[in-house]
Amino acid sequence: MRTSTPTVSGPAAPPTGRITGAVWTALALVYVVWGSTYLGIRIVVETMPPFLSAGVRFIIAGLLLAGIVARRFGPAALKVTGAQLRSSVLVGLLLILGGNGLVVLAERDVPSGLAALLVASVPMWVVVLRAGTGDRPPVRTLLGVLVGLAGLAVLTGPGLSGEVRLSGVLLVVAASVLWSLGSFSASKLPLPGNPFTGSAYQMVAGGTGGIVVGLLCGEQRGLDLGAFSTASWVALAYLVLIGSVVGFTAYAWLLRAAPLSLVSTYAYVNPVVAVALGALILDEALTWPILLGGGIVVAAVGVIVSTERGK
Repeated sequence: MRTSTPTVSGPAAPPTGRITGAVWTALALVYVVWGSTYLGIRIVVETMPPFLSAGVRFIIAGLLLAGIVARRFGPAALKVTGAQLRSSVLVGLLLILGGNGLVVLAERDVPSGLAALLVASVPMWVVVLRAGTGDRPPVRTLLGVLVGLAGLAVLTGPGLSGEVRLSGVLLVVAASVLWSLGSFSASKLPLPGNPFTGSAYQMVAGGTGGIVVGLLCGEQRGLDLGAFSTASWVALAYLVLIGSVVGFTAYAWLLRAAPLSLVSTYAYVNPVVAVALGALILDEALTWPILLGGGIVVAAVGVIVSTERGK
């Protein structure tokens, strides 16, 4: 999902001055890289076990990110309190194991573009969680949620008609809810002040959880590394280095260098990129439920994001 959108804790420093070329470059990276992760996942699970491959991806990415933190800020930047570590583990399990892991599992049966559009509903579920805990979102936000839910209903059409497995569609919806819960929890829990440090621990924790679940599900039985295609290996390497490390680095930097109103546009650009790449590279069909439902969801997310960032 944006299947690996890391949670950044702490307020971002307000950017000053004009928007530079570096900002536009970083924003383009987030648009394309995170939009392409759905395609990468789809190619990986063609020949690799879902939970084990996702677990390996995030453990490696987390360790690489921890190495970058130690080199850039010094080893002391990796020190966290017990409460921060526990919070990072919990958020990592919700985001990486629950949110990302279920998407990886579902993409064995669900086209990457459809998965991306279903995951685009995350901002809607966050609003629902906020409302359930006593927060009162603006009326415009609530209307955006209702419209988005209608779009989700349309997107379930391929599952109800038998074009794709309904269980796969429901898995992605469940993943979106878990990702939203992880994102919402991160805003309430004590996380490391350095966003890179927090995400490194979250990735390792979530990746370790993926390995454990994969082993419990028996994905190791009859495992033959020689049966993994070259395309799957390349896609896995891409997800580790580009999807996780480069994508998150660009995102975290943007939060400190660009207006939040600009950065938050990734929420409704990523699904469009994912649908386009799925159609162009994997020849995924652009059926009317995907086009109509996806358009409704993306528009609803645009309303929600624009309303919330203006508060």
